[in-house]
Amino acid sequence: MTDAPDAAPFPSDLLAAQKLLAELGAQLAAFAKERPWSLEPVEAISDTQGWRAMERPASPGWSDDDRAAYATLWEELRKTAALVGGHRYWAAFEGPDLVKRRMLLKHDPAALPTPVKPAQVDADAPAVEDLAQAV
Repeated sequence: MTDAPDAAPFPSDLLAAQKLLAELGAQLAAFAKERPWSLEPVEAISDTQGWRAMERPASPGWSDDDRAAYATLWEELRKTAALVGGHRYWAAFEGPDLVKRRMLLKHDPAALPTPVKPAQVDADAPAVEDLAQAV
């Protein structure tokens, strides 16, 4: 294990995977935010007597296409998270050094997400499968 957790640079494939992970997370959140609050059609909810007052308008639910698109995006996010978390780079660190390196990766300028509109697809972005082959 290394004594200087800041010394080792991150591999380019790990940086690319972390950036993709952050972008997928942002896309997933934006996608859901633009849809009705409930996947299933439900009537309006009003509970002002409970410990936490809650009111929601009626929801028409999501279309089958929206559900499929969300599921695909969610699966890509899971694959990418597994790729980042299971990268061979992490074998060189343990304990607090591992945590510190993980936090440094999340804030590395090369791993920060590029703002993307939810419907925008970057044809040049590497697919999860392409990144996995590099690991």
